[in-house]
Amino acid sequence: MKTEEAIFAAGCFWSVEYIFSKTPGVMSAESGYTGGSTRDPTYEQVCSGKTGHAEAVRVLFNAEKVSYRELLRVFWKSHNPTTMNRQGPDVGTQYRSAIFYTSDKQKQEALASKEELQRKLTSKVVTEITKASVFYKAEEYHQKYAERHGGAACHI
Repeated sequence: MKTEEAIFAAGCFWSVEYIFSKTPGVMSAESGYTGGSTRDPTYEQVCSGKTGHAEAVRVLFNAEKVSYRELLRVFWKSHNPTTMNRQGPDVGTQYRSAIFYTSDKQKQEALASKEELQRKLTSKVVTEITKASVFYKAEEYHQKYAERHGGAACHI
């Protein structure tokens, strides 16, 4: 089995984690924070908008069962990539649309998929594509939140 890691931010991490956890070939989806400068941030710190972190999801997947390209399709369909720092009622840089690539191959595939999507839309795709940095796992009560609450969360 070839295990790979992908990190996505698409608004409230509860919904994003839920959607990816239901994707065939995904072994785990974990809510957390990344893309900022504060070490070991708490949920309250991230919510302040002062850490630079986004609510994100780290996805471990079996690359023999699901491709990174397919995960990108799930990502694009799971949120509105044309709203800057906002998904539904959630507003702030912590809710930005972002892809944090873990390899040059992921970077190229992410850029290509963003360009492909942009050709289909009239609004500008504002999703940032950035090299992955430290991923901080969110507090335990955030893990599998949507699953524990009947699948209802955020912008599902």
